[in-house]
Parts: sequence; C-alpha cells; structure tokens
Amino acid sequence: MVENRSQSYVHGPVARVLHWLIASLILAQFVIGWTMPDVHRDTLPSGEIAWHLSVGAAIVAVMLIRIIWRITHTPKPAELAPALALVSKATHLLLYLLLIVVPLAGWANASARGWMVNLLGIVPYPALASKGSSVGMTLGNIHSVLAWVLLALIALHVAAALFHRFVLRDSVLQRML
Repeated sequence: MVENRSQSYVHGPVARVLHWLIASLILAQFVIGWTMPDVHRDTLPSGEIAWHLSVGAAIVAVMLIRIIWRITHTPKPAELAPALALVSKATHLLLYLLLIVVPLAGWANASARGWMVNLLGIVPYPALASKGSSVGMTLGNIHSVLAWVLLALIALHVAAALFHRFVLRDSVLQRML
C-alpha cells in the first residue's frame, strides 16, 4: 500500500507528552507490581508497595489532566474505514476507563488496609474506603484482574499502532510520535 498522506494531522505537544507520560508510568507500575511482594493482611506499605501506591497516585493525577485536556482539545479523528474507526473508538474508551478504574480500585484497597496514598509522597489523597471495608478489600481483587485486562488492551493498542505503520502504511502511529 502507498503511504497515506491525508492523515498528516499530528496530536499537539501536550497530548503527546501526556500519552507518553502515562505509558511510562504504566510501564513502571507493571514492573513494580510484578516485583513487589505479595500483599497480605499484615503487610506494611513500604519498599516496592510504597512505590506502587505513589506511581498509582501519579497515574490518577495525570489521567485526570489527560481527560480534561482531551475534553477541551478534541483531536481530529484519523481517516479510517468505519469498522476500524469503531474498534479504535472502543479501544480508546476502554483504555481511558481502565486507566481510571484500575488505580481507583487499588486506591480503595489501600484505604481499606489503612494505608495512605500520596502524590509524589507529598500530597495526601483522601481515603476511598474505610479501614477494614469489605468493599475496599474486594476492590483489591478487582484491581488485580483489571490490571491484566489493561495489559492485554495495551498490547492490542500497540499491535494496532504497528499494524497501521507496517501493514496499512498510514500515518496513524506518527500522530502520537
């Protein structure tokens, strides 16, 4: 296929920085999550667990900024076939949803354990659940399951970007580079 130059629109610098900042935070979060010790009833939030809470707090803050930016700066849609446009819209919606729900579920679980969640170790976040809350503890299990769903969705997102670049040979990937 010949390069499609009609999609030369590029996201603005703020959208690109927010995208890659979230990507970096998510990568760090998965590495920390895989290397941190298992969380049990008497586990204290130190070491990698404290880092996991801190990075999660940063993800919440950056996603809030990103959502506000997206609402106030709607990107020009890529010129895609209707089926691809639908899949793209659904994937992006699910990514945004999971990038909010997964850290909020983790935050609620931390609150139920009596742990403080702080942005950059400075700005305390309010508790989302009372200490010992069964809902907050259940959200910890949901947090773990949805994190794997998020990882699968991210893999799909990356695969789609590479598909656009190397199979369709359009400029969809370049919009975010």
